[in-house]
Amino acid sequence: MKRFVAILIAGIFLGGLALAQVEIVYWQYEFAARVDAMDQLIEQFEAENPDITVRMETFPYDAYPQQVAASLPAGTGADVVQLFYGWLPTWERSGYVMPLPEEYFDEATLDAEFVPMAQAAKLNGQFYGLPTAVRSLALFYNLDQIQDAGFDGPPETWDEFIEIASALTVKRGPRFERIGFGPGGQDHHLIREVLTRQMGTQPYSDDLTEVLYNNEAGLDAFRFYTDLIAEHEIGVLNFVPGGSGYREGFRVLENISMIFDGSFAIGSTRNEAEFNWGVTEVPVFDNGVRANFGSFWMNALTPNAFDDPAKLEASAKFLEFVTRPEAMQLWLEVVGELPARQALISDPELAADPIFGPFISSLAYATATPFLDESAQRNVIVDAYNRVLLDSGDVEASWMQAAAEDQAILDSFSQ
Repeated sequence: MKRFVAILIAGIFLGGLALAQVEIVYWQYEFAARVDAMDQLIEQFEAENPDITVRMETFPYDAYPQQVAASLPAGTGADVVQLFYGWLPTWERSGYVMPLPEEYFDEATLDAEFVPMAQAAKLNGQFYGLPTAVRSLALFYNLDQIQDAGFDGPPETWDEFIEIASALTVKRGPRFERIGFGPGGQDHHLIREVLTRQMGTQPYSDDLTEVLYNNEAGLDAFRFYTDLIAEHEIGVLNFVPGGSGYREGFRVLENISMIFDGSFAIGSTRNEAEFNWGVTEVPVFDNGVRANFGSFWMNALTPNAFDDPAKLEASAKFLEFVTRPEAMQLWLEVVGELPARQALISDPELAADPIFGPFISSLAYATATPFLDESAQRNVIVDAYNRVLLDSGDVEASWMQAAAEDQAILDSFSQ
């Protein structure tokens, strides 16, 4: 009888634990290194919090926003969601994300401990999420090919960039066998966020109500970029087909010698490249002006997390866990993105690293533009250079059309 009672009590106790178990759903887009890092963090989090289960679901990048738009308004999908910081105004307006609750996140502490770039995770003075990592742009280069061509190292100026890329470009008749520069990918940021500033204009007014690149400096920046391909013939759009074709050409096929990419590409490059490669800061013009684009993905709470107090607490705990210094260190090692906390980013050993160092240095002059509709604003620039390079459109007309389209996007948010 005593044995039966003991078993019954144990069963009730275990049943109570089962009833107390909370499951939360985490969403991010499909990127191998990021999924690997999050798998490890989820395993660590569940070990520390045995009463919480985290179910991660991933989606192809292009389908990810549509999946969010279809699920969250219906009350299904993620409790904790990953989003690009530039999507925040649109996602907040659509009701996909909620401000971080004050009982779990102290704003003064976040302001003090996270890098200034993280302020772009705020709307109306409230944090809507936190980054695990931040990133900037740099030039990835094939060191073996550069040295075979007779150069000691990568370019520091844009004139040197053109010279080296021209030497690395191999053409047989009308057909390119190798290109010195692989356009695409992050080049919409390179044009609007880097080249325009190097030429002397910022892309938008500080209050994000006016496009400012529809001037001579902005046109010079756009013309410089399109001339790399149309006049200097050191690059070919879609040389390797696919959204990540420029990366495949650089890392695997080795028919692209140099690309501009973010620090998030370090992990994959290490895994795939079988040649000597390196990273250097974005080249400069003769004026010596440096500029870079800083950005980040952030984790945020959706309305689903607020369904009940237990789920909210579990979701907040998970978000806090994946933005701890230890999580950022893991993210750096697995993905290659830079830590988002001040104490880690100022580590002199990290700054001296030959791969991470150029990205760290770039953070000092990088700008995280708070986009209003990042996807639409990205397409404005991509469409502009496609009109010129694929459809033989006029450079000035295409650039001014882009500025007008961008202005219309800004206007739509002020109505």
